[in-house]
Amino acid sequence: MEELYREHWSLVCGFLLRRTRDPHLAEDLAQETFVKATRALLGWRGENPAAWLLAIARNVLLDHVRRRRTELALPDPDELGVPPIGVDALEVRDALDRLPPQHRKLLELVYLEGFSMVEVAAMTGKKHNTIKTAVWRARAAFAEEYGATR
Repeated sequence: MEELYREHWSLVCGFLLRRTRDPHLAEDLAQETFVKATRALLGWRGENPAAWLLAIARNVLLDHVRRRRTELALPDPDELGVPPIGVDALEVRDALDRLPPQHRKLLELVYLEGFSMVEVAAMTGKKHNTIKTAVWRARAAFAEEYGATR
């Protein structure tokens, strides 16, 4: 567990910091993530450790939000690289549903769930540049699919 902690602390803490925007809270939640991971270590099937820890971190964050009954501030659209657009969410979801599963999953992870490309690379065990290219292709496929519905 100590090796997992040393290797993935910055990834987990960075993930939580981007969502909470509070360094102290992010560190507290990261500590809680590793405590829960330690308790769940016997049930871990040896899959990608980064993906496993990020899933635990996401659940810890959701539990925290539910306990506090607070809402996390939405990131600025410019920060996500998404231009502000006024579109119907149903049309977007419909276009996403028509994409191949690998494109849809990448776009959901990056744009809907808020994972960075580095985090997605860690979760999938692929290189950052591979994910970056795959997301670019997925966005192009989405733009083509979305444009076809308009």
